[in-house]
Amino acid sequence: MNPASLKERIYVALDVNTRERALEVVRAVSPVLPSFKVGMELFYFFGPGILQELRAAGAQRIFLDLKLHDIPNTVARAAAVLTKSGVDMMTVHASGGSRMMETVLRAVADQAAAEGIPRPRVVAVTQLTSTDQKMLNEELGIPGSMTEVVQQYARLAQQSGLDGVVASAEEVPLVREVCGPDFLTVVPGIRPAFYRADGDDQRRVATPRQALERGAGCLVIGRPILRSPDWREAAEAVLAECAEGSRL
Repeated sequence: MNPASLKERIYVALDVNTRERALEVVRAVSPVLPSFKVGMELFYFFGPGILQELRAAGAQRIFLDLKLHDIPNTVARAAAVLTKSGVDMMTVHASGGSRMMETVLRAVADQAAAEGIPRPRVVAVTQLTSTDQKMLNEELGIPGSMTEVVQQYARLAQQSGLDGVVASAEEVPLVREVCGPDFLTVVPGIRPAFYRADGDDQRRVATPRQALERGAGCLVIGRPILRSPDWREAAEAVLAECAEGSRL
């Protein structure tokens, strides 16, 4: 795999709460890793205008991770508005059900066609990487193993026409088993070898090498870069580790 195509599969999570910090990170990191994930904190604080600012600072692709979840019409209307911003990818919750996902996909496709822009990829969240087996069963009241739940949500997302799912690295082979190798898997909770994850709230994590060995499609990496004293140096280390994993 060449470095250019590998870069397109790595999204740097801009989990910061100031415009200045977000733009600084993009300017420092984009020459190495030009794709970024924008989550709730940044988007809700600054609104859609921040996306244009990030592009002007060097972001080539934006993954808008708002995890939409509501009644079908509400989510579809929101997704149509977000499509106008030209994002590369967005998320919904698979637990919203097939009708919600199908309605969202139609709204996104229609809006993209009306705008004359590529349709954003729509991927579904199966289970958050902060959820463990005990929480799944005892707190959320969802029966079965994490494997069974993730596979069921992945099947539902694929049957609804979505492009892929967000899942932990350990679940990628399980998703590929039921949905095939072409169904996109977006993997957060990536922890490079150089990162010391003290106080980390994510439970189902993996190194870039582990994720790529298991067949991950896209990787999302935030804290290991943002908590580094040199963002660009950390981005280069991440890319090098990913390149090593992609050669396996």
